[in-house]
Amino acid sequence: MRILMTGATGLLGQGVLHEALADASVTRVAVLGRRALAHPDPRVEDLVVERFDDLSAVHARLAPFDACFYCAGAPPLGTPEATYRHVTLDLTLHVARAFAQQNPTARLLYISGAHADPASMLMPMRIKGETEAALRALPITTVMLRPGGIQPAHGERSPHGWMRPFYRLAAPAMGVGVRLMPGVMTSTAHVGQALLALAAMPDPPPVVENARINALGEAAAGARPPPAGA
Repeated sequence: MRILMTGATGLLGQGVLHEALADASVTRVAVLGRRALAHPDPRVEDLVVERFDDLSAVHARLAPFDACFYCAGAPPLGTPEATYRHVTLDLTLHVARAFAQQNPTARLLYISGAHADPASMLMPMRIKGETEAALRALPITTVMLRPGGIQPAHGERSPHGWMRPFYRLAAPAMGVGVRLMPGVMTSTAHVGQALLALAAMPDPPPVVENARINALGEAAAGARPPPAGA
């Protein structure tokens, strides 16, 4: 499996990349971002751009891929609505259109959010819902994942310093929440495993809510062969 992913430096993206590289079927992960990861795994390739609305520097390298894991986004708390809309809707759609043009038989898996709805009274949920609707209109298979609260499973750290104390304090409760409230809480591991499972499905569902993310993640983890050399 050849994967293009965004948001690899974010808390969720770190976990998704960890899970992708733990999967023996993954042969290539190209990370689209504003700075190079310089990851030691030889399967990881950096696609560096200054802005997501200008992909000219990497356009020829946006293919061939089997799936795009779109994990980039802005934090819903503390981000002005205009900025949140630009990052969440405009930039996502720009990358998705370029990916669809270059990889018409691939699929795009988008990390949305619980209760995403273009009619929502809450700004983040409304814009996420609008983004889902725009992505569904593309001439490519799309899957919307709607996680709720996300527990860091492998020691991932938020790139936003002001959020790190929250994750440190909430870590024990989040772990319990994943076990006792599978419809509300998930983990970076389960999201990563679910993305891989959905990318390999012959006919994936168009929307995957939090409970199914956990179910897919658990099933995939149990069935996964170890990576080469393990």
